[in-house]
Amino acid sequence: MLKAMDLNQYKSKGAQPGLAVGNIENLLAPVPPLEEQQRIVDILDRFDIMCNDISQGLPAEIEVRNKQYEYYRDKLLDFPKLEQDA
Repeated sequence: MLKAMDLNQYKSKGAQPGLAVGNIENLLAPVPPLEEQQRIVDILDRFDIMCNDISQGLPAEIEVRNKQYEYYRDKLLDFPKLEQDA
């Protein structure tokens, strides 16, 4: 945001360049409308749940895939017993 505002135009002259508070204290930073902020929050909340909630999201998906892997592994390695003619 600060780069987009091009603050170099407000720097003061001197031996050590810096920004003068008086030059920048009245600058306005654009803020999205409340509805857009809420939409962003909702997306981030869903992402957080997907990544961290044990009962749903990524951890639950990993657990389901592990069970699926074990099921098919057992099916593939469960050979029928051969009957031997005596």
